[in-house]
Amino acid sequence: MNAKTQVAVVQMCATADVENNLRRTEALVADAVAAGAEAVFAPETFTFIGPGRIRSQILEPLPEGGPIFERCRAMAADNGVHFVFGFHETGPEGRAYNTCMHLDPAGRLQAMYRKVHLFDVDLADGTRLLESRYTEAGDTPVGTELPFGTLGLSICYDLRFPHLYQRLVDLGAVALAAPAAFTSTTGPDHWHVLLRARAIECQAYVIAAAQHGEHGHANRSSFGHALIVDPWGDVIAECPGHGDSFAIADIDPERVAQVRRDLPSIANRRPIADGVIKRPRPATVRA
Repeated sequence: MNAKTQVAVVQMCATADVENNLRRTEALVADAVAAGAEAVFAPETFTFIGPGRIRSQILEPLPEGGPIFERCRAMAADNGVHFVFGFHETGPEGRAYNTCMHLDPAGRLQAMYRKVHLFDVDLADGTRLLESRYTEAGDTPVGTELPFGTLGLSICYDLRFPHLYQRLVDLGAVALAAPAAFTSTTGPDHWHVLLRARAIECQAYVIAAAQHGEHGHANRSSFGHALIVDPWGDVIAECPGHGDSFAIADIDPERVAQVRRDLPSIANRRPIADGVIKRPRPATVRA
């Protein structure tokens, strides 16, 4: 553990065609490993994006899984690589969990995180996304061990809630996974800013696999730009905005240690008391 590790982020466009999604990702994972990746990160819900009524038919319980999970296990085991990715997990009462998983190079499940913050929004372009309609929220931060050290797990919309990432750093994270299907509406203004901000404030790498393009469902379109940010906030690897691809970079725990020594903002954090709002007193009326 705590060794420099080459990792790759995958960029692809999921649709309702599960088999096509799996085949395209299998090819990208194999290509990334051939380029030297020891860990490969795939996007949020990379196996399926489509109608909720269809998604309910392909949900699989964890940790036992099903045929889709077995294909994911094979991607890890056949390539001898750590595999971190988003997955549709069976939830309570016919609902789902949006889950981020870590499989080791033998295909064994090492960790799973259920997305805490669900994406319920009405966007300016008319897109309405109600993740909570079919998805149950998780409630627990999760870290897992890779060769470079502790990886904190998150998913997409979590990026807007920095307290989750601070908690993952408290758990020992030197890198943070953020598999995503970030929308084309918000992506140009917020994607890079949020990822770099999480890296800077946590003084950790951020590893963000991403969906791109039109998904053929509910006017959904994703921004792409899968990327890796270093603990100083510099983007050190990035895919273009469109097209299936991968980007690769080293995760170096010594770089994290150096940044945290040079600018000890994490060590300087202090507890903050409940706030007080001072309001002006009403003017005194003299008789």
